[in-house]
Amino acid sequence: MNYRIYSLSEQAITLSFGEVIDDAINDKVLASVSWIKENPFDGLKEVVPAFSSFTVFYDILEINKKVKGQSAYSYVKDFLEEIPFDSLKINPSERNWVTIPVKYNGPDLNYVAEHCGLKTKDLIKRHKAGEYRVYMMGFLPGFAYLGGLDAQLSTPRKISPELSIPAGSVGIAGQQTGVYPIESPGGWQIIGKTEIVLFDPAKRPMTLLKVGDYIKFEEV
Repeated sequence: MNYRIYSLSEQAITLSFGEVIDDAINDKVLASVSWIKENPFDGLKEVVPAFSSFTVFYDILEINKKVKGQSAYSYVKDFLEEIPFDSLKINPSERNWVTIPVKYNGPDLNYVAEHCGLKTKDLIKRHKAGEYRVYMMGFLPGFAYLGGLDAQLSTPRKISPELSIPAGSVGIAGQQTGVYPIESPGGWQIIGKTEIVLFDPAKRPMTLLKVGDYIKFEEV
């Protein structure tokens, strides 16, 4: 297993399997994160997965109290190099599916259809036919970066971002699609809207989606 380890900050270290978007690599990321959580070291604060990497946040003072003659970075790097990558438990068949109902009436729907050379109904058909994987969370609380968009639906971001995109807006940007969990500025092309709540700070967990989930959009 080829990977690269580098310092992200004084108390964060990243392990990357490369600059790719790939299900097998993302499976390896999630399996590595699970292994770390099951075998934590003293001073571990959090592990955050991304498309093809994960970042370990640690308490440098806690590690320095326990480790003599070695930097905290070196200590955590050694720990990561002990992960049994070739024997990690990976269960790609165990998928958690989430259906998101969408009303395809977004302000940019016609623009996206024209850009893609499709009729609006065909754009909607292609978008809802996809099976989308949550590769990483970010940008906003509960915002999921999804892979699996039909290549023909790829559309550039807006030249000038909007100051306010309503919560629940379903958009396309480049080769990705996603849903705004809260009202926010943004530059994605909005093709529809869902009434489902993706982020609620009063609930546990606060987010509907998590890395590794699979999404289906359903027209309503």
